Amino acid sequence: MTAVQEWFANFSNLFYKCFIREDRYKLLFEGVGVTIKVSLLAVLIGILIGMLIALCNLSKQKLIHFFGSVYTDVIRGTPSVTQLMIIYFVIFAPINLDKWIIAAIAFGVNSGAYVSEIIRAGIQSVDHGQTEAGRSLGLNAFQTMTRIVIPQAIKNIFPALCNEFIVLIKETAIVGYVGLMDIQKAGDFIKSATFNAPMPLFGTAVIYYVLIKLLTLLLHRIELVLRKSDIR
Repeated sequence: MTAVQEWFANFSNLFYKCFIREDRYKLLFEGVGVTIKVSLLAVLIGILIGMLIALCNLSKQKLIHFFGSVYTDVIRGTPSVTQLMIIYFVIFAPINLDKWIIAAIAFGVNSGAYVSEIIRAGIQSVDHGQTEAGRSLGLNAFQTMTRIVIPQAIKNIFPALCNEFIVLIKETAIVGYVGLMDIQKAGDFIKSATFNAPMPLFGTAVIYYVLIKLLTLLLHRIELVLRKSDIR
């Protein structure tokens, strides 16, 4: 048996032991589902919170601006794993809610601080003349913001929002701290059951890569659609 054949035989045995025996691959599929659910709900919560906090940071009302600044400063200044554990074990401890929903809320709260800065920068990147034009047409401040400024800002900040979504998916690898069986936790379980570290670790890395690659391609297509109206 050549060295290549021996390596391939060892690889096949390890692959079978880690993923096929006792249907351990099902743990990874379950982990993918949990990761996707948490990430999708978290990004929706993050965008909603981010929009509200961005408007707070742009507000001329001192109290509202202060609230937005404090929120952004505190969330960006503390680790996401600490926030997850505080929200799960302290804030939502007395509430009977699914673990994945609580995790999504925690990641949404964390993401909201970063999304708020992206949205704020996007709104400020829109020429002030657009606001003046909207007001001169008889639109009030809210209508001008929602119908003229924000649609243009979203197109400008879409790539940054996509990047935040991708980062969010990778950050969800810490949900195992609250007992959720995500991709990383499934890999850890397989590693403990088989006493083999390389194969489960590389397996989870490949799954994350494929998941994020597919998401990147999808978001790129959406960005191209948004850019069709651009005049270059």
